[in-house]
Amino acid sequence: MRLVIDTNILISALLSAASLPAYLILLWREGQFDLLTSFEQLDELMRVTRYPKIAERLSTAVAGRLINELRDVAIVIKNLPKVTVSPDSCDNYLLAMALTGSANFLVTGDKADLLSLKLYEGTKIVSVREFLTLNKRLP
Repeated sequence: MRLVIDTNILISALLSAASLPAYLILLWREGQFDLLTSFEQLDELMRVTRYPKIAERLSTAVAGRLINELRDVAIVIKNLPKVTVSPDSCDNYLLAMALTGSANFLVTGDKADLLSLKLYEGTKIVSVREFLTLNKRLP
């Protein structure tokens, strides 16, 4: 199974070790699914983890460890095609990753834009809870 995990979920996982997003990352680390990422997402993660609101709650070492792990262990999708489907143009690269990497799921917390799409080119767009429920993996 292949997943794209939205940056907002990755940040949530870093901020709360007892959260469903953190559990999702644990499942990836245990090899329960393949995680897709891209240089665009890694850049976004580096940028977002430096925002003052995030940086005051998150050590640079913890953020850096996840970024390095994504770069080294996740499947890095290169040469993303142009996609213009999401109402928020900043989210289109996630859909491009899902398309190029043949993702089964795009897991996000973005209710207004991505979750409202529900499906894109065969990729189901779901919340963390919905993904865990569908795959019988709730803690």
